[in-house]
Amino acid sequence: MNETLFSQIQRLFERTYAQVGINLEDCLIDRTRCAQLSILAGKSVRELSELARTFLRRAGDQLYVGIYYSRWLIEQLEQHDPRAGLGDRNIRSLIMFVEELNHALHAALQFKRGIREIASEDFARNLELQAQVDTYLVLLLFVAFFRKTQRVSRTDRRWLRFHLFARQCPDAFRDKNLRGRYLETSQLAVSYTHYLDTLNGMRRLDEIRRFHSLDYSGKRARILALTGGDMN
Repeated sequence: MNETLFSQIQRLFERTYAQVGINLEDCLIDRTRCAQLSILAGKSVRELSELARTFLRRAGDQLYVGIYYSRWLIEQLEQHDPRAGLGDRNIRSLIMFVEELNHALHAALQFKRGIREIASEDFARNLELQAQVDTYLVLLLFVAFFRKTQRVSRTDRRWLRFHLFARQCPDAFRDKNLRGRYLETSQLAVSYTHYLDTLNGMRRLDEIRRFHSLDYSGKRARILALTGGDMN
C-alpha cells in the first residue's frame, strides 16, 4: 500500500526524535468537530487559521488530540503533491500541513515525558518554535530531493525563508498573547535555522535532538547563546 504524505512525515519525525506510539492519522477530525472544539477553545482561537488547526485536551493521565485540515487544503496537496515537486503552488499548503502534524506529535511526546501543563503559554510557545524549526528542515529535504546534486542553493533557502518566516504577520493578531507568541517564536526560529544551516548533516541531527529535549526557556536560552543574542 502506498504511504500517505501524512504517514511519511510522521515517520520522518519519529525517526528523528522518538516514537509517539500512535498513528496520528487516527486523530484527524472533520469540519463539524473542528467547529465544536473551536467554540470550546475560546475566543482567541478565532484569530488562528481556519485552514488547519490542532486541538489538545487533557483528561487525567490521558491526552486527546484532534488535527483538522480543511477540504481546500487537502485538495491543494492532492492536486499539487509536494512529493512530485515543491513550488509556489503548494509550499504554503505544505507548511500548514507539516506544522499541525508537528504540533500533535510533539505534544504527545512531551505528554509521554510527564509534561502535563499543556494549557501553559510556555507549552504553546515550545510547540510553535519546534514546529517552525522542524518545518524548515522538512522543506529543505523536499527541495534537496528534486535537485540533481541533492544540494540546496542560497536562492532555495531564501525562497523557503520567505514563505515560512517573512510572510508571517504576527502584528496582525489583535490578541496580545498571540501576537507576542508568534513574534518571538518566529524571530527565534529564524536565528536558529540560520545556525543550523552552518552545520553538516550529523552535527545538525545531534543539535536538533538536543534542542528538542529542552523546554521553551531552555530552547530560547540555547538559541541566544548560539547566535550571540541575535534574533534577526
